[in-house]
Amino acid sequence: MVDLFSWMPANVTVIGVNLHDYHGISGLNRLFQDLKTGNYDFVADLHDVLRTKYLRTRFRIMGTNVAVIRKGRADRKALIGHGLNHEPLKPVTEKYAAVFKELGMELEINYAPPVVTDAEIPFEVHQPAIGIAPFAAHQGKVYPLDLMQKVVDMLADGGNQVFLFGAGREEASLLEAWEKTNVTSTVGKCGGLKQEMCLMSRLQMMISMDSSNMHMAALMGTRTISVWGATHPKAGFTAWNQPDESIIQIPMDCRPCSIYGSKPCKKGNYPCMREITPEMIVDLARKYGAK
Repeated sequence: MVDLFSWMPANVTVIGVNLHDYHGISGLNRLFQDLKTGNYDFVADLHDVLRTKYLRTRFRIMGTNVAVIRKGRADRKALIGHGLNHEPLKPVTEKYAAVFKELGMELEINYAPPVVTDAEIPFEVHQPAIGIAPFAAHQGKVYPLDLMQKVVDMLADGGNQVFLFGAGREEASLLEAWEKTNVTSTVGKCGGLKQEMCLMSRLQMMISMDSSNMHMAALMGTRTISVWGATHPKAGFTAWNQPDESIIQIPMDCRPCSIYGSKPCKKGNYPCMREITPEMIVDLARKYGAK
């Protein structure tokens, strides 16, 4: 994931860690020994999981100033099943900024997308160019693939250039089956995450689920249309700097049924997704410049 930091300011250094090399408590201890050579004045834990709890505790014992993200897990739990009536939770970006503020750094959440000049992609991009990322980590966040294929076909037949994003052999096989005139699968063809992000920066828009592709496209300055089902924007995980009108969702009393979309649907067939029509997605895409 180091490629996510490809266009950082000169005063930011990224150290990539392969966790397979630091397995178990002994591995975490070795990781701490490696990290502490940085002689840091502050440590900001932006994850708050068992691994980072261990590391930050070791830094505290050393006397290092440590601040930790407040995820608000109780608030998230209260949101489940009450999305229509619950107040929106604080966006995660604001929670990150609060960690640095606790360490004495006043931050304005003001972000400018990077100007990408150092990454080559193996595609010619013709406008309007639209990215579509139909997958997510959990089924509750995935728009039915038969309906998404209709979205792809409608946009491609309208004269838009469509790039399909995914990962892994199974996703690659499915997206290659969707290829046709104006439709290209990018899986395994870009060269890496940095090149994928470069391609995203050249798109007119990205259509995605509540997924990492949504966030990456938004951070590259691309208009993002996001489709939400089992999860809910009120949980604080919306794409950076995108208007509410770019979110497609059906108001249902049972939403969200989980924060991350990992719980099975009590109604069996995710009507929160099935009731979103391909036309709803395509119409919004056309509002943002698609043919």
